[in-house]
Amino acid sequence: MAALVGKGVRDMLKRADFMTVPRRQRHKKKWAATEPKFPATRLALQNFDMTYGVQFGDLWPSIRVSLLSEQKYGALVNNFAAWDRVSAELEQLSARDFVNEAIFHGEPEPENGQTAAPPPASWACSPNLRCFTFARGDVSRFPPARLGSLGVMDYYLMDAASLLPVLALGLQPGDTVLDLCAAPGGKTLALLQTGCCRNLAANDLSTSRAGRLQKVLHSYVPQDVRDRNRVRVTSWDGRKWGELEGDIYDRVLVDVPCTTDRHSLHEEENNIFQRSRKKERQMLPVLQVQLLAAGLLATKPGGHVVYSTCSLSHLQNEYVVQGTIELLANQYGVKVHVEDLTHFRKLFMDTFSFFPSCQVGELVIPNLMANFGPMYFCKMCRMT
Repeated sequence: MAALVGKGVRDMLKRADFMTVPRRQRHKKKWAATEPKFPATRLALQNFDMTYGVQFGDLWPSIRVSLLSEQKYGALVNNFAAWDRVSAELEQLSARDFVNEAIFHGEPEPENGQTAAPPPASWACSPNLRCFTFARGDVSRFPPARLGSLGVMDYYLMDAASLLPVLALGLQPGDTVLDLCAAPGGKTLALLQTGCCRNLAANDLSTSRAGRLQKVLHSYVPQDVRDRNRVRVTSWDGRKWGELEGDIYDRVLVDVPCTTDRHSLHEEENNIFQRSRKKERQMLPVLQVQLLAAGLLATKPGGHVVYSTCSLSHLQNEYVVQGTIELLANQYGVKVHVEDLTHFRKLFMDTFSFFPSCQVGELVIPNLMANFGPMYFCKMCRMT
């Protein structure tokens, strides 16, 4: 009875408060004209709870809380700036160059006075990359990058796991390189930092995103270097690249559009879980297969491709790789070999948390102590 009275009083007070507002000034909230009832970020989390809860089992609660927490960044040193000074300044912040630290510690030890056998060529990382991160559990932030004395920015802040596909690509001096889905430009910039690109084609279907890529290149890479490396920025349909420039490239990076899992949990803008984009989201694996197939067809026989996403979904990761290899074998007679990246996982396990059970490729999973990723990457060699 008391509850009913209380409810009656609250209703009366609401009506009294509403009645004090002149009718012409009253405003009834219209959901359709304002925000959606279910934000895309909430729809994304519901989707992930259903799918990733099954896919990752007991690991999902840990991954989930990490995805919802602030991510960590790495500082990719700009080799076209005063890189030695920049590196020294980053070291003073107690950050460490995870790339060169891992490569140094990963060199084989000589046994019984004998010279250690060199690792296989397929194990080689792309050279000349310096990326600083804070240690596990250290949630310090890097200060914003600034313009250096040489007229270009000192470093580029990025999810450090995003550098792994570029490292895995194993660039060699004089390579012709294609970045098929290049914007916003962090991986393209890293490819240029290696100093290995004889030609670099950087493509993105979206002209606005290609514009962002151009801004990154202008901020970090001197004009003469862009000219010398013959950097070409285009906005073509990447699915047709195999027809446009087949059998040309030594190295191809295919960093495809995906559900961008971390972004989808934090940003409403450009969120693929918006109800209006449901069909687009469902068709993502088809688009990803088409782009990877085009990247492999653009590669010379004997050349290498790295496929990558920032999604945890095996439908967008391993299944796309396996489906594309089957497609190329059946429709084009092209044989593709997936390279084992177990050594790569061991090399960088001090910095990143890797999922131990990928069928093909490697997956960095977010972890509160090392909150990078997600980042999936798989390296392939076109055999024929």
